[in-house]
Amino acid sequence: MIYIKDNFVDEKLFNLLKKDITKFDKIDFPGETFWVHPASEEFIKYVTIKLSILENCKVENVLSFFREAKKNQDDDWRIHNDTIIENQLPDRAAVLYISPNTLSSLNGTAFWEHKKHGDTFPITETVEKFNDMLSNDANDQSKWTLKSVVGHKENRLVSYPCNYFHSKYPNEFEESRIIYVIFYKIK
Repeated sequence: MIYIKDNFVDEKLFNLLKKDITKFDKIDFPGETFWVHPASEEFIKYVTIKLSILENCKVENVLSFFREAKKNQDDDWRIHNDTIIENQLPDRAAVLYISPNTLSSLNGTAFWEHKKHGDTFPITETVEKFNDMLSNDANDQSKWTLKSVVGHKENRLVSYPCNYFHSKYPNEFEESRIIYVIFYKIK
């Protein structure tokens, strides 16, 4: 299930947060590059408490950070899912939109169906087949059907199962798109 919570962070805290997130570090992975800003332990704790209330159970952070995409920076489609993060199997992922929405066209988080595998990758397949599929298909829109887009709105949280195929939408932004991402387990 995908769910949305508007005004997720207290307004005063959210305004302080926006002023604090100014510098992003370039992080290179095989075949991809991200620009990230670390989240403080205090903010991670704040978010996990808020998520625990929404989920009606304890939530444990697996990995979280702020991320920036803009023109000529992180502009691939990179349709994927987050089945394995930090050698763990998180239950859910969430995106919190930090930057204001400056686009008049639809933008946010897209959910996709792979034309061969469906909404999720079969757990019966190997990690190698999963990695091959992502390497070959992540930026080839002909292999995917767009199912839905949750619209970007400042201070909106979108939570979804980690095994859902998703991406940012659209893939390129003129101005900075800043989000907070958290992968978490439900206890």
